[in-house]
Amino acid sequence: MSETTPAAPAAQAKYQVRFDQGPDAVHRIADGVHVVVWVDQTTDAAADSPGDAPIVPRAVLDAAPDRAAVLAANLRDAAAAAAWVLAEQERLGRRAYLAIVAAGRADGGFAADDVLAAGAVIDALIELGIDDTSPEAAVASAAYAGLRRAVAHLATASAEGRRAIEEGVEPGSLRREAARDASASVRVAREGAPA
Repeated sequence: MSETTPAAPAAQAKYQVRFDQGPDAVHRIADGVHVVVWVDQTTDAAADSPGDAPIVPRAVLDAAPDRAAVLAANLRDAAAAAAWVLAEQERLGRRAYLAIVAAGRADGGFAADDVLAAGAVIDALIELGIDDTSPEAAVASAAYAGLRRAVAHLATASAEGRRAIEEGVEPGSLRREAARDASASVRVAREGAPA
């Protein structure tokens, strides 16, 4: 008789929608998922062509399960990413398990802008009926829902927003990337395996 080791609590394995922060989060919560959504609000705004191309670090792509699709998302395309996930679930013909990962700060600290943007993705998933969320995902969604009217300001006023401005990113770029659901495009860094 073989014994199976239960997943660590941090893995959130029993939930369809999981949430964590930082590149190492992919190792913690992505086991067995069908889609990884990488959420990096400020880096997207700092890119030469914000909103156009998926910006997903190589370490995240490498850590994601081989068969999992990987998306990039932020406040600007959260609803589009959620709609893509729903279509992917329909393509798979079964419940799709998801890892929503907020990039976080380079020093490992809390990144309010990324958590709000990840919360926007989770909130959009819930609106589409994908609502088996871990407590961590529910908290991120609630943070976004409670602060929905202020997210553009918070994205620029956050520590990461201020750092980006100090490094030369135009405040207007930060505000454009924080315009909720302004883009219907989906940034797919890697397609999922065939169903």
